[in-house]
Amino acid sequence: MPNATPHYMHLFIFFDLPTTTKSAKREYVRFRNFLLNEGFDMIQFSVYVRLLPGPKAAARELRNVENNVPPDGNVRSLVITDQQYARMGLLIGPRTVRETHVKATQLLLL
Repeated sequence: MPNATPHYMHLFIFFDLPTTTKSAKREYVRFRNFLLNEGFDMIQFSVYVRLLPGPKAAARELRNVENNVPPDGNVRSLVITDQQYARMGLLIGPRTVRETHVKATQLLLL
């Protein structure tokens, strides 16, 4: 029987959005709130990440994000494995509580 353990993936969303007009600011806030409502965590300004239970879930969530990007600006995505995420280094500054790496099989209560 094959291993049924999912391969957890981290979906990163990086963005630079204009905030020079009232409507652009509204789009920025709408997109940021969309990411937060989808379960993404901000790990730096304009860098959000979400843990997902496998490549299919990551692809599905990425399509959802693509359907909600603002009309202007720059939005990028990156999908990496849980093991790759665990190897991320911190060069300066403290880790946030949400950023602290917890094994995917553990539960983090905040």
